Amino acid sequence: MFRPVYERTDGVDGWVSLEVSPLLAHDTTRTVEAVKDLHARAGRPNVYIKIPGTREGLPAIEEAIFAGVPVNVTLLFSPEQYLAAAEAFLCGVQRRIAAGLNPNVASVASLFVSRWDVAVRDMVPAGLTNKLGLAIAGRTYAAYRSTLSSPRWHRAYNFGVRPQRLLWASTGAKDPQVSDLLYVRNLATSFTVNTMPEATLHALANQAGFSASPYPDSGGGESVLKELFSAGIDVGSLSAQLQDEGANQFVRSWNDLLEVIEAKANGLANVDEIAAV
Repeated sequence: MFRPVYERTDGVDGWVSLEVSPLLAHDTTRTVEAVKDLHARAGRPNVYIKIPGTREGLPAIEEAIFAGVPVNVTLLFSPEQYLAAAEAFLCGVQRRIAAGLNPNVASVASLFVSRWDVAVRDMVPAGLTNKLGLAIAGRTYAAYRSTLSSPRWHRAYNFGVRPQRLLWASTGAKDPQVSDLLYVRNLATSFTVNTMPEATLHALANQAGFSASPYPDSGGGESVLKELFSAGIDVGSLSAQLQDEGANQFVRSWNDLLEVIEAKANGLANVDEIAAV
C-alpha cells in the first residue's frame, strides 16, 4: 500500500512521492525491502520514496540511495536531523561511486517548519509567536549551504552526484492572525524546494509576486532562538519530540487510510453480492 503525494521538486516538474508504510518505521531491514519493492512496482524515473529521517530510518536512507532509489527524507525538524539525513545520502552515493555505479540519484530532505510554532504557541511571549519555525529554517539553511560547499561534497560532484535539495515542508500558516504566505515568503530562496497545501498555493497564485530572499529569515533568527532559550524553550528536546509525534501521526493517518480502503472494498463487495442475486 502507498499514499502518493504529488510535488514539484528538485527543479523538475512532475515528481511524485510514495510513502513507505510507517508501520515499518522501527524495522530498518523491512523498510529497505519495502522501498525497493515500491520503486520497482512504480517503474518510473520521477518517483521519490519517502523515508523518515529517524534513527531507524537513516540506515534505510543510505541503503535506498545505494540501491539507486530516489528518496524524499521526511520528518526533519532541526539542523542536526538534516545533517544526519545528508550524511546518509552522501554515504549512499559514495558507496555507489566505489562500486562503479552511477551516483546520480535524486533526493530531497524535507524540513517541517510551521509545526514548531504550533508546538510553542502557548509557551512563548506574544512577541515571539510564529517566529521559531523560521528561525530553525534559517539555521538549517545555513547548515545546508555549508554542507553543499564542503570539499567532500565537491569531490562527489566531480563524479556526477546530484545535490540533495533542502525541501520546505509544512509551510501553510496555522495561525489565522498571520498571512497565509508567512513561511512561503520568508523561505523563497535559492537551492530549495517548497511544497505547500492547496490553500497556500491558491493564496500565492493570487499575489502579485515577491522577490526571492537571499537568505531565509536573514538577520533575526539567531536572536529569536536566544530569546526563546531564555524563555525556557529547549529546541533540542523539542525537535526530537516533534519527530516522534510526526512519526506517530503518520501511523494514525496510515491506519485511517487502511480503514477507509477496507470500508470501500466491503461496500463494493456488498454491491456485487446484491447485483448477483
